[in-house]
Amino acid sequence: QVQVVESGGGLVQAGGSLKLSCVLSGSAFSINAMDWYRQVPGKQRELVATITSGGITNYAHSVKGRLTVSRDNAKNTMYLQMSSLKPEDTAVYYCNVQGGTWNYWGQGTQVTVSS
Repeated sequence: QVQVVESGGGLVQAGGSLKLSCVLSGSAFSINAMDWYRQVPGKQRELVATITSGGITNYAHSVKGRLTVSRDNAKNTMYLQMSSLKPEDTAVYYCNVQGGTWNYWGQGTQVTVSS
């Protein structure tokens, strides 16, 4: 059974840091891109960061310079290092993992940044 599981969320003060992880298990197929999204109640899910299988990254303008995405292909794992966090970064963060003809979502992990 294929599973995508995020972890690492929590409560942090503004200016603090967190590191999120996303692990894909149960799949023997190659992974292409891996994305981090976030969503707050009442708003659309927002693409935050993308990393390709070759390590090419792309970020939303609002997080550039503060969030860094990386991946360990051998472990089917993606990370999101979050620094200089702001209250507006508060959201549920979701991982999306894509192959050639498939993609899977995780259940999300809550990040709360207090002012």
